[in-house]
Amino acid sequence: MNRIVVCGLSNRALGMFIQSIVHQFGSTNQVVGVLDSDPRRIEICKESFSELKSIPSYNPNQFQQMIDETNPDTVIVTSRDDTHIDYILQGLENNLTVITEKPMVTKAEDARRVMEAEKESKGKVIVAFNYRYNPFHRKIKELILEGKIGRVTSVDLNWYIDTYHGASYFKRWNRNRNFSGGLSIHKSTHHFDLVNWWLDQNPEEVFAYGALNYFGKDGEFNPSPTDNRYCSTCEEKLSCEYYMRWSNRRNNMAVKDDHIKADSIEKSAQNYTHYRPDSCIFDHEIEIEDTYVATVKYDKGAFLSYSVNFSLPYEGYRLAINGTKGRIETTEFHEPSRIPFSVPEQTIEFYPLFGGAKEIIHVLQTGGGHGGGDPVLLEDLFLGVDQNRPYPILAGAEAGAYSIAVGEGVWRSVKENKPKKINDLLKSEVDLSLPKAVF
Repeated sequence: MNRIVVCGLSNRALGMFIQSIVHQFGSTNQVVGVLDSDPRRIEICKESFSELKSIPSYNPNQFQQMIDETNPDTVIVTSRDDTHIDYILQGLENNLTVITEKPMVTKAEDARRVMEAEKESKGKVIVAFNYRYNPFHRKIKELILEGKIGRVTSVDLNWYIDTYHGASYFKRWNRNRNFSGGLSIHKSTHHFDLVNWWLDQNPEEVFAYGALNYFGKDGEFNPSPTDNRYCSTCEEKLSCEYYMRWSNRRNNMAVKDDHIKADSIEKSAQNYTHYRPDSCIFDHEIEIEDTYVATVKYDKGAFLSYSVNFSLPYEGYRLAINGTKGRIETTEFHEPSRIPFSVPEQTIEFYPLFGGAKEIIHVLQTGGGHGGGDPVLLEDLFLGVDQNRPYPILAGAEAGAYSIAVGEGVWRSVKENKPKKINDLLKSEVDLSLPKAVF
């Protein structure tokens, strides 16, 4: 029996990890303790899962007490991003397996600390990069491994976040770089890890431009320069284009948030201590960027051209991977229920380098979060890695570190107006060519 403790009872913890452990993988996995800074979250967890009603609960200062009293094998870290480092390091000190939600940490310096701690520990770190497991993303990996496009020379990746999802990051703690690392880390590590994994190359250098175009005090749609507003009580919300676009939609403008479990903004404001997910997206304190373009150079010759925008009419991405034998393309339209036009089926298109017919590759789609990636990831985590899979997919500390370093390199390049070396950011004394295997 794999004994598990959970640090941070976010909605992701309850809806993805705990629910799966209790209802799908309970024959070999057991939650034996939970930890959170908010007693109400602990109550909601135990109300949601009667199987956990009698297990002990702890506050953040009682991590070691929790380990001593529950004797776990595994720690799941699903707390606020900036707290990941504390639980990961303490888990490694106790020689445990640590499964952490992305981003692994919020700073490249902390990523280095994790790798060094793992090297001295009998435990290991697994980063839950569930987007790797999306069926389309696995198929792209397979096409590259097959040599379908030859040696990869460049990648074009443009990611689009709609006004509903994008605005949510500026209503809550993500808008504070000290808590999230900024969106080039909190969100874009998903994207950078995908490219790093597809290419099987290490990023060497990044240069980026970025700006705060939509949110913050200078946002073009700010009804007035007033500060300290909240959507649920704001007297100007009828003049706010963001609020009005979604106010008549599902759950009465319930914010998209992995860190609450509530039916509405009003309920979450009542249920959680010192946590408001409806802060004004035009507050003066907002300083992180909402728009990036970046170029990344890799150690085996590939280049990445990347952009992300957090306030667009629809959500999804456009991807092209170019190689010495051809090019593959795919376009995803995410959350069709929020898109005001018909959405085409996602396919992968292959274009041979010297002409010939375009090949359209259909991929069998499966249910579950992150385009069907979550269920496969959870099986790897709690049943064991699929031994028939011909390539590694479960991510470890090295993958987490490189994704963090690129993300930090992006926002630092924006601030300093110069390219950033990835190894300078990591400043690692760990031999990255010999990562601890997690698969």
